[in-house]
Amino acid sequence: MGKLLSNPKVIVGLVAALAVFFVALAGGALGASFGGGFLGSPIPHIQLAAEPVANIGGYTLNNTTIMFWASGILLLSLVWLATRKMTEIPGRMQGLFEAIVEFFDSTADSVAGGPKAGRRYLPVMLGIFLIVLFSNWLGILPGIGTIGKVETVAEFVEHRVEHRAHELDKGKAETKLIGSACLRPAVKDHHDRAFIEVLCENANEHFVVFDGRLIKPGRTEQTKVGLNQVVEVDELLAGRITVTEAEHQIEEGIVLHLSAGQKADCKQCGDLTGKRAGILVPYLRGSSTDLNTTLAVALFAMVAVQIWGIRALGGRAYAGKFFVNPFTKGPILTGVGFLEMFGEIARTISFTFRLFGNMFAGEILLIAMGFLLPVIGMLPFLGLELFVGLIQAFVFGMLALVFGVSASAHHGEEDHGGGSRGSHDDEHAAAGVHTPQTQGAH
Repeated sequence: MGKLLSNPKVIVGLVAALAVFFVALAGGALGASFGGGFLGSPIPHIQLAAEPVANIGGYTLNNTTIMFWASGILLLSLVWLATRKMTEIPGRMQGLFEAIVEFFDSTADSVAGGPKAGRRYLPVMLGIFLIVLFSNWLGILPGIGTIGKVETVAEFVEHRVEHRAHELDKGKAETKLIGSACLRPAVKDHHDRAFIEVLCENANEHFVVFDGRLIKPGRTEQTKVGLNQVVEVDELLAGRITVTEAEHQIEEGIVLHLSAGQKADCKQCGDLTGKRAGILVPYLRGSSTDLNTTLAVALFAMVAVQIWGIRALGGRAYAGKFFVNPFTKGPILTGVGFLEMFGEIARTISFTFRLFGNMFAGEILLIAMGFLLPVIGMLPFLGLELFVGLIQAFVFGMLALVFGVSASAHHGEEDHGGGSRGSHDDEHAAAGVHTPQTQGAH
């Protein structure tokens, strides 16, 4: 250790690393409490649903959809490059894909119980693994989730007013507001009433302040402004300004004033009055952070499982695993059949939320670390997310394989173990542990 520290290059490297660390610490949210925060930025708007970024011929294009297509196109391109000139002595790309296919081929055979027994499951299992892996990894690239368009305050309010007015027209809307301040009985027009109610409900909604189309470095959470600082909500409710005047303020979308607390907390940010406020809607967002994407992959996997089961057992025999005649087999086995059916639904839900939960949580973690410690705070967690993305893709593919093998097993092989036995065997097989069922197959 002493010789290592006596090396001038090592000392320079350590000093540079410490300097970068302290600059990032002072420039982030932690440093903002002590007058720093010059590298900070507000936490982006976080929501579960994917954000629409374009409308093409009536089709709403979401940011997660773009990333899923990009993952598929990149995967197909790499496969084409690896296979367009195949040789007996493979190159790097061909060798990489051959190694992946051979690994999953042997894994499928070992789980299915014999040489070439897992070939029927290989295309689906391998396809799921690769597309989920590419989706997970592309979702953490720099710029994903941080580059996008600005949704203005006017657009934010307009969407909600349209929805609220539609509810009022249909007579479906019941106010969620307490008190009479937001409900002015004199307002008969559904649009005006919807406008007032939306402003009341979202008066404390916060927006990021932009310089043109960019967020100026050094702005932190204290520089976010509320809706009531872009439009005079209190003045509207008191009747001192009209709905038309309030709509004009929102259309302008600029900061009218700052609270005393904001001025005190962010003195280095300057006066934000007159700046434009809005919400950043990213053009690209990791497709695995969209529940619709993970549900689609889960449904595809479970449909494949049912097809494998029907092809292996026949339609009538496979249906007999779920629908058992209580008069001939007894009520207990009938109940077990219903549990098996419920288990299929539970597997789909588990598939969906397992991947979505891990990847969405990873996205939030990266956002939080970039907020607390800009530049370097997220670097260790990027490596962690690469590992998590790989593990989640492998687990997804393996569980599809295990469920497929389980669905193809005859009643005698399962010994009518029901949902509990089947679940434990699935989990052991996914972990590479030989259950009595798989040992018997060997």
